[in-house]
Amino acid sequence: MLNAHFPKPQRRPELDALRGLFLVWMTLTHLPTRFSDFVNQPIGFVSSAEGFVFLSALLVSRVYIRQAESDGLAVRAKLWKRSLRVYAYHLLMLALAFTVAAAYAVTTHRAAINNLLDFYLAHPVVAIVGSVLLLYCPPLLDILPMYVIFLFFTPIVLSSAARRGWGRILGVSGVFWLFAQFGLRDLVHNIIVRVTHLPIPLQETGAFNLFAWQAVWIVGLWLGAKSAQDDVPLKRIPGYVVAICAMICLFFIGIRHEWLGPHLTQQALGMKLDKWQIGPLRVINLVTFTIVFYWLRRYILPVVNIEPFRTLGKASLHVFCAHVFFVFVGLALLYNEVPQLHGWPAISLLIATFAGLVLVAVREVRKQRAERAKAAAERKTMPPQAPSSIQLLAEPEPLVPLQKQPSEACQ
Repeated sequence: MLNAHFPKPQRRPELDALRGLFLVWMTLTHLPTRFSDFVNQPIGFVSSAEGFVFLSALLVSRVYIRQAESDGLAVRAKLWKRSLRVYAYHLLMLALAFTVAAAYAVTTHRAAINNLLDFYLAHPVVAIVGSVLLLYCPPLLDILPMYVIFLFFTPIVLSSAARRGWGRILGVSGVFWLFAQFGLRDLVHNIIVRVTHLPIPLQETGAFNLFAWQAVWIVGLWLGAKSAQDDVPLKRIPGYVVAICAMICLFFIGIRHEWLGPHLTQQALGMKLDKWQIGPLRVINLVTFTIVFYWLRRYILPVVNIEPFRTLGKASLHVFCAHVFFVFVGLALLYNEVPQLHGWPAISLLIATFAGLVLVAVREVRKQRAERAKAAAERKTMPPQAPSSIQLLAEPEPLVPLQKQPSEACQ
């Protein structure tokens, strides 16, 4: 049995805390206040979205890679069920956007909301059908569709990795990323439009190039599986390589803040640093920052592993949805062509947003604890049964992000 290679994953509350930190970072970036200017890629070209997607994949792999070796069908059922749950939350958010937010945009003529939903307001039927099919993804509502798709294919990836290893999977992922740099998304989009007869422009299908971003997810799955074996490849990187990576990180920080002259700026390098299709220079940037931050983890994690980050990370799906709600509230408060709130309106929005996010997270965590306690009580009252070989090898089902393995699940 290969399960000996994958011991049962232990609780890692610092991973919950990191996920909570990324949610706070994402919220500050999306809220229309001056703070978004300071937190938008402050160190090189690393964003909260990349961190959140990468960490989500890592946690999913840590939880399910062990069971994928012994019971791939069970893993498929669990992850597809989780994907369906996230899809339901996405549809709920779309329903609120297409009703409440759209009605407010039409009656008040607020430019910020109108710009987000302009395609839906102009083509409501096409937009509704396209959004149900995950083809039309308005801004702010395009992360969950990507997550649904990646989560749907994850059990296939994990089962293949458990049988044949990660080499071929990483190679195929790299090929898709490479083709994404040369227009694969445009080609597939044109085919989908012809097949579905839904005239949805490419820019309305979401900012993320899924054929590029899948590489972030696959690498996260790979490192999650390796960490479940306590065999993280980053441990074997020699110190001189870490020093070189640190110098490269400083180079990208200089580009980000335009310290290196007019020819080394984000605008000058263009698509090579593009966030939405993970350009080649951005890949180098992400790899080097990951290596450096892993090397500094003993200093960074104690600072991050605090409340409310841990609680926010345990309820990440609910917190993410709540953050979108508050962002829409902030956009609704903008008037004319003013891009950001200032003064007391901005401060009040920040206080209300994070108070609301913490309340949502605390409520969800308490609910999950009550469900676990109820399940434990029911197991105690059940008559003892001889466990089967499958039961001995199977993991308890983790709720994404928290149930049987609260710190290792991912929403």
